[in-house]
Amino acid sequence: MQKTLTIDEVIKALYELAYNLWWAYNPEAQEIFESLSPMLWKLTNHNAVQTLKSISNFELKARLSNPDFLSKVENVLAEFRQYINTRRELSKKNFPDFIDHPVAYFTAEFGLHECLPIYSGGLGILSGDHAKSASDIGLPFVGVSLFYRHGYFDQKISDNGWQIEEYNPAQPNFLPVKLVLDENGQPLKVKLNIAHSEISIQAWEVNVGISKIYLLDTNLPENDFHYRDITSKVYGGDATTRIFQEIVLGIGGARFLRAIGIEPSVYHLNEGHSAFLTLELMREELNRGKTKEEAEKIVREKCIFTTHTPVPAGHDRFSPDLIEYALGNFIQSLGMSLKEFLAYGRIHPDNEQETFCMTVLALKLSRNANAVSELNGIISRKMWQPLFKSRSERDVPIGHITNGIHSLTWINKITFEFWKKKLGDKWYEEIENPKLWENVLDENFITDEEIWSIRYELRRSLIEFVREKIFNQLLRTGLDSKVNINSILSPDALTIGFSRRFATYKRAPLIFYDIERAKKIFNDRTRPVQIIFSGKAHPKDDAGKEFLQRIVQISKMPEFYGKVIFLENYDMNIARHLISGCDLWLNNPRRPLEASGTSGQKIILNLGLNFSILDGWWREAYNGKNGWAIGKDESVEDPNIQDKLDAEFLYQTLENEIIPTFYNRNENGIPKEWVKRIRNSIATITYFFNTNRMVREYVEKYYRRNRN
Repeated sequence: MQKTLTIDEVIKALYELAYNLWWAYNPEAQEIFESLSPMLWKLTNHNAVQTLKSISNFELKARLSNPDFLSKVENVLAEFRQYINTRRELSKKNFPDFIDHPVAYFTAEFGLHECLPIYSGGLGILSGDHAKSASDIGLPFVGVSLFYRHGYFDQKISDNGWQIEEYNPAQPNFLPVKLVLDENGQPLKVKLNIAHSEISIQAWEVNVGISKIYLLDTNLPENDFHYRDITSKVYGGDATTRIFQEIVLGIGGARFLRAIGIEPSVYHLNEGHSAFLTLELMREELNRGKTKEEAEKIVREKCIFTTHTPVPAGHDRFSPDLIEYALGNFIQSLGMSLKEFLAYGRIHPDNEQETFCMTVLALKLSRNANAVSELNGIISRKMWQPLFKSRSERDVPIGHITNGIHSLTWINKITFEFWKKKLGDKWYEEIENPKLWENVLDENFITDEEIWSIRYELRRSLIEFVREKIFNQLLRTGLDSKVNINSILSPDALTIGFSRRFATYKRAPLIFYDIERAKKIFNDRTRPVQIIFSGKAHPKDDAGKEFLQRIVQISKMPEFYGKVIFLENYDMNIARHLISGCDLWLNNPRRPLEASGTSGQKIILNLGLNFSILDGWWREAYNGKNGWAIGKDESVEDPNIQDKLDAEFLYQTLENEIIPTFYNRNENGIPKEWVKRIRNSIATITYFFNTNRMVREYVEKYYRRNRN
């Protein structure tokens, strides 16, 4: 029987909870922190640590003297303890071989929660969801990334629609991170050489359930000023900054794990950013007296590699001069010549004009490699076939594991409670069970009226969120007194969402390819349509910024005003509102450039539907009844022709299928066919396209493979 905690013990336990991002995917835990100060919770972007630290102990004790509130807190704390204990038991039961030697997951970014802005896009969100599901299934897991004190950037949109970047430094004292200390209570540090200098690295620990993540940080007084900024910004700076970041991530990360006594069973390189860790592992083996060939074999057995990028230009490449400048001392420590070192990153080692490619390095020194969807696997094998000269494309050793999402992170509180009521308190524990989701097909189990009622509630919630955001944007730029905020968006209209990184291949403006046709669609009084955009372009991507600017300018045209919306400063919070409130999720990348894409997976349990190019995960999930496709399962070489064909397909499907299905209502006002597709979507997609399944697949296919 659990002993009753004193008030002081409850407060201590609350702080422990605040420093574990388990609360980020537990609605009841979030309610506790929000109730302490709703305004602070909102102003801090839902930061449990900062909210809690802003409340005095006097107030906390007084609030906890309320039996009802105390009971809620104790219930959440008990659930948290049970979660941790249960997951540790799962580790012993299902993953005993990883307990002393966890999986080490190296990635350039982690998207864990909006209050910890160390991510830019899909790669980071995938990494964060991977860490959460590793904890959920009990897999011993440590993540390694960088502590971006200035994050990606805060986005502001100018009057003419141009993106403006602002960088605001984070205060670690108010984040769910703790500095890693040595046995003397001092910051634990490791050293490495970059260019002609020795630099120090410290790390911040983030707890995510039973998973731990270490964020490497060079912002130390003993480092020269320009080295302190290495870890300042996500993907910031020029090629020199990039290679410095990747040295810190790969070499520094491997050394840091050694310093804290972690000997991983496997190193998982998520993209090529961390590939220098393979050479650090090799250096260790060479120092133990192994030959170069022996060291290569040992390193290969320890490493697996995931590639995402389906175009050659998207992979990190560095000139021989930059490699020699940045890694000269490290190359000497390997006992190699520059030419020998460069050979690890070249397809053709003797070609002195070839740059050093981080993906080539990772492929050469990993025992397994995988892409992140079936089609991405086909593209990756074709792209890297020259590296495996004796093999046909089909036999190139790059497999695939299709990405998923951590469903609890992306579910709205409304739908969380809905599924809890329908499927039981711990429904999410069975998310991989297809029979659980087959229940949704039964109209006696869930009625059409219930589904449609939830859709309306979610759409209303989104619209009010958007109106508040737009109001704040207008306040910042000078509020137009003629603007009627309540005229922005309609709770009755078909609501489309498009939010993601504003890279040009994602083709954000495609729905406006024929602007006159778009005007007719968006101005149909009897069948209204509206769309909400959000996303950031990379600071150096002017073409992406031009796409963004065009969307903003279209949103200001009289024919589209209040029906086409752009929300600035996209983050996980905005994403969560959009994927829960939109009826239809639009995804129209230029095929086959979407490696996997997961944003559309996040709408499923929020009772939304997908309308997407047959690329990435949707190509595998679409069955003709669980959403809609744009185009056919084929690619067109000429991008201009492809854009024209896809736009026409988009318009025809929207005009002839989607809009009529949404507005064809029965006598009770229910769109029966639309609701039927929602049921089919949930039943056929949820059980498979989640990160619990994905992480288990990594364990069985790669993490455990060839292990003694």
